Amino acid sequence: MSVTQQYAIDLYRAAQRGEAAPPAPDRHELAALRELRDYRRFRAVVAGRPARGRIRAALTRRLSGRRGHPAGC
Repeated sequence: MSVTQQYAIDLYRAAQRGEAAPPAPDRHELAALRELRDYRRFRAVVAGRPARGRIRAALTRRLSGRRGHPAGC
């Protein structure tokens, strides 16, 4: 049984019982992924590991005095 089928059954049961509809599947998935990413970044800072990706690039630009993207990008 797929998630969509189970959701349809849950909707039907809630309607029959006069209860509120359950939340749609994957409704909070993006928020949960953002929280996980933020938690991992926090743990990296606490452990003393350097920043990576966009954060590191922004810090490097700021420290070197350049603004924006390099020419040709």
